[in-house]
Amino acid sequence: MKSDSHSPTHQFTNSPIEGDLILVGRVARAHGNKGQVIVNPETDSPSERFAVGTVLVIEQSGGTREGRIAAVRFQQGRPIVAFAGIDTIAAAETLAGAELKVPASALAPLPERTFYRHDLVGCDVTDTAGRAIGRVVDVDGPLAQSRLVVAGAKGELLIPMVESICVNVDPAAKIIVIDPPEGLVELNESE
Repeated sequence: MKSDSHSPTHQFTNSPIEGDLILVGRVARAHGNKGQVIVNPETDSPSERFAVGTVLVIEQSGGTREGRIAAVRFQQGRPIVAFAGIDTIAAAETLAGAELKVPASALAPLPERTFYRHDLVGCDVTDTAGRAIGRVVDVDGPLAQSRLVVAGAKGELLIPMVESICVNVDPAAKIIVIDPPEGLVELNESE
């Protein structure tokens, strides 16, 4: 990817960034007076995603551009990032709310029965009897304690992402089959 760090302008353009983009963080706000921003990470590996030299796609207000990380440090689990070419508080403030993304091709393969969150969102959830439960709208929690957030016919359901409950996960087919313990589905349903 070509870095935008030497560009004299901080305006977003609809530059042709190809391929699927995966969200890895959101800019919360400016930090300090030297152009740094605080990032709310949306990744299980923030130290890898927000390393010095990494080029991220910055998406905001329908426009995109690339930004190279010039410096990073972590405070309370959140990265504080300095992008090359962003060196004033005013420039950093313009990034508030921006989504930080990477091309899907930059993601490493995962171990068996481990999935990227973006692969699970949009999957239809059924039980082992074929009854429709709903559709995954989010994945909540850290890797070891992930829960599928499922929009069901009678409200939102939280399904633990454990092998004994999620018995068949097929992101390519956009289907997850669950074998829920008694009462799990009914617990979250509202009349």
